[in-house]
Amino acid sequence: MGMPDAEGHGPSDGLPDLPPEWGRVVVPDDASALAEEARQLRHELRRSRRRAAWRRRLGLTPRPDGRPPLGLPVLILMVAVLTTLGGLAAVTWPGSSRSGGSPTVVPYPGPVGPLPALDLVDAEDSPVPLRALLPAVILLVDACACAEQVADAATTAPTGVTVVTVAGGRDVSPAPSSAGAPVRALADPAGGLRAYLHLPAHPGTATALLVNREGAVIRVVPELETVEDYRADLAGLAG
Repeated sequence: MGMPDAEGHGPSDGLPDLPPEWGRVVVPDDASALAEEARQLRHELRRSRRRAAWRRRLGLTPRPDGRPPLGLPVLILMVAVLTTLGGLAAVTWPGSSRSGGSPTVVPYPGPVGPLPALDLVDAEDSPVPLRALLPAVILLVDACACAEQVADAATTAPTGVTVVTVAGGRDVSPAPSSAGAPVRALADPAGGLRAYLHLPAHPGTATALLVNREGAVIRVVPELETVEDYRADLAGLAG
């Protein structure tokens, strides 16, 4: 038997009983008044169908026996693998690609203390105290002749600054003639400077040290290319 509606009226003949919690049900005379509600309902139904279709494709729908879907562990595993690969790519990606092709310049972690009191040798195999030549631009030429870099250093060095070339072993190569600062050609048979700097020699390149009058190393260029690598520090040598 029918229930009265929200205002206490009995049910209309021919209509099924409606739950009382629905309240008063008003049926408009013009069906177009329900167009917006119908559009929203169709949208929800389409979204539910798409969600169900994707869950079936990914194997996320429950199995008939009630056990978890097969696709869920696979999806979790894929996410974990992709996350790991992304982290590895971020760590190992070359620095040149992130910086637009320009190499990353790493400051030389050189010695903090003063230049050690090393005795080198000249062409006559006589000992020469290195600290007696300060202030100086010291060029380690044990891996190349580097005549151009030596000439540029002699031309650019301020007055009172000595340019020192240091070869390996006991073979002292004659310094190139230059109208600039004097050039002292020496050799380091014991490899004391390389050991102090912890820098191996690279074939075809020189290493430059700028040492002021007090013996403090103010600049180290591990692989010298041009005088521009240390020109900005030359003014502090003669002071």
